[in-house]
Amino acid sequence: MDCMQHTRHNIAADDCRLKHVNFEVQENHSSHETLGLSNQLLVVRRGKPFKLTLLFRSRAWDPHTENLMLEVWLGDLSERVPVQFFVAWSDCLSWSAQVYPGDLHQQSVTVHLCSPVLTSVALYDLLVHIETNWGRRSYKVGSFVLLCNPWLKEDPVYMPLDVQLQEYVKSDFGLVYMGSNLNVCKRPWSFGQYEPGVLEACLKLLQVSPQHLNDKQRDYIKRVDPVYLCRVACAMVNCNDDLGLVEGRWDGSYTGGVNPTAWTGSADILRSWVSSNCNPVRYGQCWVYASVLCTVMRVLGIPSRVVTVFNSAHDTNGNLQIEEIYSSKGEKCEKLGLSKDSIWNFHVWVECWMRRPDLGPGFDGWQVVDPTPQEKSAGIFCCGPCPVVAIQRGCLSVPYDTSFIYASVDADVVRLIVRDGLVVGRTVDTQWVGQLIYTKSIASDIPENLTWAYKSKRRGNPAINLQQNIMSKSQTLLKAARSHPDILSNPLQGETRMFSSLEVSLNIDRVPSAGESICVCVTLTNRANCHRVLKEHVNAQLKQYDSSPQESFWKSQQELHVQPGEVLTLHHVISPCKYESVLGGEDIVNVAVVIKDMRTKERVLATEEFNISSPQIIIEVEGGDRIQMRKECIVHVSFTNKFTKTLCGAVLTVEGSGLLKGKQQTRLMLLQPGQKIEKKVSIMASSPGTKLLMATFSHNNSLSIISRGFHTVSVMTEFY
Repeated sequence: MDCMQHTRHNIAADDCRLKHVNFEVQENHSSHETLGLSNQLLVVRRGKPFKLTLLFRSRAWDPHTENLMLEVWLGDLSERVPVQFFVAWSDCLSWSAQVYPGDLHQQSVTVHLCSPVLTSVALYDLLVHIETNWGRRSYKVGSFVLLCNPWLKEDPVYMPLDVQLQEYVKSDFGLVYMGSNLNVCKRPWSFGQYEPGVLEACLKLLQVSPQHLNDKQRDYIKRVDPVYLCRVACAMVNCNDDLGLVEGRWDGSYTGGVNPTAWTGSADILRSWVSSNCNPVRYGQCWVYASVLCTVMRVLGIPSRVVTVFNSAHDTNGNLQIEEIYSSKGEKCEKLGLSKDSIWNFHVWVECWMRRPDLGPGFDGWQVVDPTPQEKSAGIFCCGPCPVVAIQRGCLSVPYDTSFIYASVDADVVRLIVRDGLVVGRTVDTQWVGQLIYTKSIASDIPENLTWAYKSKRRGNPAINLQQNIMSKSQTLLKAARSHPDILSNPLQGETRMFSSLEVSLNIDRVPSAGESICVCVTLTNRANCHRVLKEHVNAQLKQYDSSPQESFWKSQQELHVQPGEVLTLHHVISPCKYESVLGGEDIVNVAVVIKDMRTKERVLATEEFNISSPQIIIEVEGGDRIQMRKECIVHVSFTNKFTKTLCGAVLTVEGSGLLKGKQQTRLMLLQPGQKIEKKVSIMASSPGTKLLMATFSHNNSLSIISRGFHTVSVMTEFY
């Protein structure tokens, strides 16, 4: 980099003059594990030396008569770093600049500059000063980016294993798990940290944060701390109270933006935000927020991964209970103002890896950071970082937001059966919330089960005595019901017996694929010593993952006679024609049964929720999944109609960043049952690495995409 003379103070004509500084970008990027993060800037990691070669004009630097001084600037903060001949590296507590033996040449010198291990993550300016007894000549020589260093043991984000660093820092491809705990689906995501402009966008995110705009110097100083960086970045990924990245929408109307399900990577979102002068990108939902935050964290050097909680609770009132309302016929209903609590079939957040000296021993490791704007934390829409181990141990007072996150994975569900404004049945389910917690495994597409990292195997609410848990929650619910007399005019009437003699369970025999019947099994156990006459109501509804169900698409009822001690198994079959006309690509099915004792009027509820598997899209690469860079390859993509009906306006779409230009589609006016729609595409990769092919299928009968498929290919250089 050519030097720009900054200041000059009365130096003789034959003094040492700086001509050029070589930032040794390729070597430094390789040494600092930052290759590909930027083509414009030097990107290095804190606490590790990096090389600068200083070239002089007329003669070499004379260390006997001239002092060589580097000066590092961050905003209005600066530190002067004298260049010394190598003796031994310091303890990484201060900036140092050293010349190794043999690095001083006739017209150049190589300097190794090293920051303290706890240095702020930011873009720095670098000056070089040549000083003598008669004056000083100064040069502004350029800028460099300093990131966290998870390869360095002294850094709070240090991660010990290379395979972990590869997966949680360097990998630019991931999977997001979605659907339901009975039928987990995976969606690919390109984190895109090596895409042009992504590093710069992440740095800009910090620069336009309220913390920086309100007090630049304080913000720069606090950026040494990964906890602080997490909270700033988490708040900035949503746009609810700042110039943040993504605007959320869950109402199904995405006019003026992009349907959240259409996003496949972070790079487009980050670049769109920058190019729009920090206007939020529309629209996102939880997996978009989390995946973008994961990109930002990996860019900043903080190991991170995307985590999905199945049956995640949003506990607005902090009582560790979520209420759900069902009709006496098994229809799941709106909450009717009882509370704003909810349960999402899945919710996605981020875990970041770091030590937590601010919390004392025992809370290091993975920390939950959730950028989806749900509740405010210290006045802003962010959540975490919260130690996963604090959630498992039930240490609800540990910052940040531990009680809220604990409820997300371990709240109890109180299901009320309501008829004519009266509570006529009540069950408490301590197992529903947080049934499954997944993340992508290291170097594998197989999910890693994190459930017991969050949940103690000795389950229970840490705020209540475990032996009195259910009874205490029942009393809490009665208090809540009494506060809503307009909805539950007599909540005490028909209170469910805590130990019923009638046991009911509902199970799905096998999670069906689209075009297959739904097989429901209801099991009744009569533990009473008398004959019982029962009324069974079974009901099925479609719902979105984050909302209450729609109207029922299937119902059944019958009268049953059960002998004392008898176990009765009932099978119900819901044919595809009952749900195909209303099925959307992202829908969940809620099935519930209410059993009523005709004599005692006791009612017992059992329920299950699951997603129907989408028909598979087949993607096959001729010659295998290892392809050569800049060599054309043929890919065959196909979809077979597994539905029982003809699909109108069928569209098969194929895309692949770094493999295809734009989207390629094939269309059929009518796709008969069992008929196949196919597309042959030619791909060519211009860069090595893992690339992603995406395919979607839609038709006019549905407003949403019916099926998604993806396929990864490994791109080798020309000489592999």
